[in-house]
Amino acid sequence: MNGYLDESNFMMVEEGFTTRDLLEDLLVELSQASDQQAFFVADLGDIVKKHLRFLKALPRVKPYFPVKCNGSEGVIRLLAELGAGFACTSKAEIARVQDIGVPADKIFYSSPCKQVAHIKYAASRGVRLMAFDNEVELSKVARSHPRARALLGVAADSSPSAHPSMAFGTTLQSCRRLLESAKEQAVEVVGVSFRLGSCAPEPQAFAQAVAAAQLACEMGTELGYRMRLLDIGGGFPGTEDTGARFEEMAAVINSALDLYFPDGCGVEIVARPGRYYVTSAFTLAASITAREEVPVEQPGSDGRWDGGTAGRWDRPPCVPEPPPSPLPAPLQRKSPAARRASPCPDRPSRGSSLRGPAGRAEDRIADGLQLPELQVGDWLIFEDMGAYAVAAPAPLGERPRPRITYAMSRLAWKAVQLFQGKPPQTDDERESVCAPLSCGWEMSESLCVTPLFAPASIT
Repeated sequence: MNGYLDESNFMMVEEGFTTRDLLEDLLVELSQASDQQAFFVADLGDIVKKHLRFLKALPRVKPYFPVKCNGSEGVIRLLAELGAGFACTSKAEIARVQDIGVPADKIFYSSPCKQVAHIKYAASRGVRLMAFDNEVELSKVARSHPRARALLGVAADSSPSAHPSMAFGTTLQSCRRLLESAKEQAVEVVGVSFRLGSCAPEPQAFAQAVAAAQLACEMGTELGYRMRLLDIGGGFPGTEDTGARFEEMAAVINSALDLYFPDGCGVEIVARPGRYYVTSAFTLAASITAREEVPVEQPGSDGRWDGGTAGRWDRPPCVPEPPPSPLPAPLQRKSPAARRASPCPDRPSRGSSLRGPAGRAEDRIADGLQLPELQVGDWLIFEDMGAYAVAAPAPLGERPRPRITYAMSRLAWKAVQLFQGKPPQTDDERESVCAPLSCGWEMSESLCVTPLFAPASIT
């Protein structure tokens, strides 16, 4: 074991007891308390399952988890224990992963736009791998981190409408100029990076991006660089309700890698799966603390004259960066389940709106939801809340974040130990390694756990 995670970091869930049972127990406990603060329940076994699935589907690709997606301590400790690396976008994120003992050579300073002070901090902490995609960023790296190992950020497609979400990467036409400039400034370029965004792009987009990356690597080789690393970014789906399944993406990526970066070519492949790892592992529970009924004669949010209710929950989820819409992004597409504070007959569904603490426009959660008539003390349950909804611990003096209860099945914990090379001790343990790993209430697929590689450093 690597020593990042032990049984004191999570609640062990025994056979026959699920995270849904744990959630219900916590709701009963909190319903009797005066301070009903929002909380998360995190199924770490679901992340273990996702990790093994990733390594099985993409055996040549080493995962580096983007800390901005979910910087909670339990997630970082588990992924560090499993041998993953970390993609950090700031000084604070670098400090967060190094504070638990992650070595500098497993950290990628991946932000395309870096503060000079943060580059100097990375240099002082031994973090050498970082990306650039323009002259300004290249000059900052050259001045502030002479020992940096740089990745050239390449746009996956040069057409402006192909991937509107992309805000990273230079065009292939500009690659040679940037590589020549890096040579003049004595910056060591070790490879290429691209990013397709976080909204589950079409699988074929990965093949096009890998082809573009191969051309950029050839330019670097011609200029005398040893191009030994390819970062294929993220964009892998976190749930199964997206247009492209993870295995479909993996098949296209593997074919493209075999064609443009065949095994044995000397180029190491890494990726930055974020939503993929954590989305389905987290469930958020928030209580209704106030209720207001809209008179029948008032127009509803859809323009029709209708009655309804408006509920205020106790705390909105914390989002690292303000989304462009007034709604927290993970909630814009969510329809929560309601749990009543006390047993009562079924209530008819009504058009409802949800709000956070009063007085702030950005605390508008959702409008036009069909929910049972809500009362103060009722709870709303939001599933698939692990990505970009879980913030780091609040600084002293700020409003506390929703607490997180981490859980893992004993079977998943055995899988972690086996993954790290600890062999099963009993016949029962040996027979159980092909059973479902997640302790969630949805049936998970079975995975035969065999010793797999743990990603080494990427520098």
